[in-house]
Amino acid sequence: MSRIGKLPIELASGVEVRVDGGQVHVKGPKGELSGKLVPHTSIRVDDGRARVDRDGDAQRARAMHGLMRSLLANMVWGVTEGFERSLEIVGVGYRAAVQGRTLTLSVGYSHPVEMPIPAGLEVGVEGNTKLAVRGIDKQRVGQFAAEIRRVRPPEPYKGKGIRYSDETVRRKVGKAGVGGAV
Repeated sequence: MSRIGKLPIELASGVEVRVDGGQVHVKGPKGELSGKLVPHTSIRVDDGRARVDRDGDAQRARAMHGLMRSLLANMVWGVTEGFERSLEIVGVGYRAAVQGRTLTLSVGYSHPVEMPIPAGLEVGVEGNTKLAVRGIDKQRVGQFAAEIRRVRPPEPYKGKGIRYSDETVRRKVGKAGVGGAV
């Protein structure tokens, strides 16, 4: 039995889980999410808990069991608490601003980089250098944060660029700057 797959998912009050054919719908106070039911799995809801069951003991079924449980738990967490990914901009003159549904990044290029903010997500900027991407869908929050980071990834010599707030950038020493090669 999958260690993750066999754990029940506690449903807070106001959270509703239903399965229609091959789709799973989760509705809660922050919104509604839906996703596909992965093969070899089924979901049952009883007395405030959701459980994921599998149809057999094959290796593929065991793998899908844990996957579906994690996806369902993320949906339930998203509609109750939501997800957030924090980024930092490091570099002299580097900054970010939000105007309407557009994120504008000035990160050392000859032009500002403008990124449209996807529907269902919100981006907050604090002090021009700290960004927070928030939403109810964990995959979409992480994907947009990765796209922002990809604009100017942190470089190893001075550490300039866009990084996750919990990311550690390994620094390199650079040139020695001494002696003469003759």
